[in-house]
Amino acid sequence: MLKKLSKYFRRHALPVISEPHIVRSGGHPLSARQITSGARKVVEQLVSDGFQAYLVGGCVRDLMLGLSPKDFDVATDATPEQVNKLFRRARIVGRRFQIVHVRMGAEVIEVTTFRAHHTEQGSNTRDESHRSAKGLLLRDNLFGSINEDASRRDFTMNALYYHPQDNSVYDYANGLADIERRIIRIIGDPEVRYREDPVRMLRAIRFAGKLGFSIEKKSAAAISKMAHLLADIPPARLFDEVLKLLMHGQALVTFRLLREYDLFRLLFPATEDALNEDPGWYLEFIEQALTNTDKRIRSGKRVTPAFLFAALLWPAAKQANKKFERSNISPVYALQQATADVLHRACQRVAIPRRFSMPMREIWEMQLRLPRRNGSQAFRLMENKRFRAGYDFLLLREDAGELEPGLGVWWTRFQEMDEDQRLKMVSTLAEPTPTKKRRRRRPRRSPATTQPDHD
Repeated sequence: MLKKLSKYFRRHALPVISEPHIVRSGGHPLSARQITSGARKVVEQLVSDGFQAYLVGGCVRDLMLGLSPKDFDVATDATPEQVNKLFRRARIVGRRFQIVHVRMGAEVIEVTTFRAHHTEQGSNTRDESHRSAKGLLLRDNLFGSINEDASRRDFTMNALYYHPQDNSVYDYANGLADIERRIIRIIGDPEVRYREDPVRMLRAIRFAGKLGFSIEKKSAAAISKMAHLLADIPPARLFDEVLKLLMHGQALVTFRLLREYDLFRLLFPATEDALNEDPGWYLEFIEQALTNTDKRIRSGKRVTPAFLFAALLWPAAKQANKKFERSNISPVYALQQATADVLHRACQRVAIPRRFSMPMREIWEMQLRLPRRNGSQAFRLMENKRFRAGYDFLLLREDAGELEPGLGVWWTRFQEMDEDQRLKMVSTLAEPTPTKKRRRRRPRRSPATTQPDHD
């Protein structure tokens, strides 16, 4: 059996992991006190019912780095159905990759069953394991041992298992050494693992940006070869991945890494084309927007994906707008046409939900309205729910050099003034050049029609 299993591993470039390196209590910085009560209770309940259970993956990695995990995941040999029966407030989610969400108070613990290696048996395992013709994992519900599960993890630093009851860390892929060296290394053959799930390339970039790690040479070299496979990932999933990439406080460095590894082109092709065509203020604009996003996230302020996507797609919208402006149509209609065109193409790669695409449109349209301040227009604009986002967007455009400074300063002062001062600011604006009212021509009266003769 072991000989047959080893042959399978060689064929699919997955390592045979036998015994883990165990770091006992006192040999690592982790403590059960750092684990949330919900996560501890889930592990304790599973163990008391005779199952294996460990904290696994990113939460262990982050604790080893002295970071605060966003959430805690549990890995067990209990099947999803067994976990679901064991906890009162639990439900199985996912079809491609079944997991169980266990609710403990306000906390949701994600419980996964140890994954096994895939076989080539075909139809009799299709419901549990299925690949596309390109090797993409369409279904992954074959369950196995903790050793197999460790080799199925994406990166060595994520193949760490922590048992809070005996306070021991189980390292199955030399992940502790890679964490110490600050290296991201994929487990197994990089090309095979990226083909299984191309999103792993984006995860490598995300961890490199978030943690300040470098990507191991072979793991990095395979990205350029396999980048095209991201086109096979559903746009809705890529939307979620983009949010993870750019909303963790290191968006600027992550954006630069995405471009370095030629992955940004796969996510936002029209924006990448615009950057290559005119790398001047376009690049400055996006980088300033991402810098501001990082500052807001680090200071605990809210960031809306609508503003983020408005910034990422603005260079593409400007390029498209040039084409429609040449058609001698009004600026408003030209922008509307450019917006529709850019959004249609963008959503073929990254499915931006309507709840974000509509505010994004309004932020762009606000750019045409902000210069119009005469009479009561400035007061009405300030009451618009998109005013603040549109104003911030205007400041970005000025900072990047797209617009001459001035309008942003005026709006900044206008917001700081009282009612009388605002009226004075508006009254001192140059009156708009009056346009001649076209005289409406009276319709020509059509001649009376001659009634046909009837026999």
